[in-house]
Amino acid sequence: MEKYEILGLVGEGSYGMVMKCRNKENGRVVAIKKFLESEDDKMVKKIALREIKFLKQLRHENLVNLLEVCKKKKRWYLVFEFVDHTILDDLEMLPNGLDYNRVRKYLFQIIKGVGFCHSHNIIHRDIKPENILVSCSGIIKLCDFGFARTLAAPGEVYTDYVATRWYRAPELLVGDIKYGKAVDVWAIGCLVTEMLTGEPLFPGDSDIDQLFHIMKSLGNLIPKHQELFYKNPLFAGVRLPEIKDLEPLEKRYSKLSIAVIEFAKQCLQTNPEKRPSCNELLQCNLFSKDGFAESFTCCVNPTTWAVEGDWRLAGKAKR
Repeated sequence: MEKYEILGLVGEGSYGMVMKCRNKENGRVVAIKKFLESEDDKMVKKIALREIKFLKQLRHENLVNLLEVCKKKKRWYLVFEFVDHTILDDLEMLPNGLDYNRVRKYLFQIIKGVGFCHSHNIIHRDIKPENILVSCSGIIKLCDFGFARTLAAPGEVYTDYVATRWYRAPELLVGDIKYGKAVDVWAIGCLVTEMLTGEPLFPGDSDIDQLFHIMKSLGNLIPKHQELFYKNPLFAGVRLPEIKDLEPLEKRYSKLSIAVIEFAKQCLQTNPEKRPSCNELLQCNLFSKDGFAESFTCCVNPTTWAVEGDWRLAGKAKR
């Protein structure tokens, strides 16, 4: 790591910090993720090795590029391409939301990146604004694969705590241990309205409050999830909220287009089996009705098109 000069701190999380650095030999600016604990910490080791495994396996223009892996004194260091900022930074600078076309460009690339992971039977499990990098020319890069994993085989279950609460699907909230790609699609549905309005869709301050926010907009949970809720010891003695007055998305976001509301509602089906795949999302009206998808895919070179505005690194809030 001696060949890198530290230029500044980009952000800090529960398991590590990210620093902006320069390679002293060739001048290349990179981002280095330093894990805070040594590999003697089993959880840190698990997260580090998982991220290394998947980012070595997955190469796509909308996934962050892992350049190098180092270990010094039992501490892991991951060297990534440096990307200017995150969608969270965008939202902090534009608290009333981003413009419609910018959101479509971002969203289209997010879905392509997530879809590529899904095509390799990998789910990200932590899609949120601070885990979506944006270059100065508007290229999206999904990052932080520490909670990603391969889809469970028949009979296998998941045991890890995943997904930041505001973007967590109902099946995760009630403790379902058999879930799949649909959890990432749910998070995409939460992102679209937040990017356009600047406000998180379901800002719960506890798991039960999160369920309340979801049910207030989308109605009761499906019977399977209700059953799992009442079997979950974490909710012992607690009853699901009774919602008397629904506030559907079209009422809450009356100024958003029908295409946006339709897209969000497709992603936010409370029954995960009814959520569309990423390939199906790319064909929806939000991208197809005015030829956006075709022109974006065929006529736009992702290395040259730019998004308006001058951007700078902003402090990263944690959600």
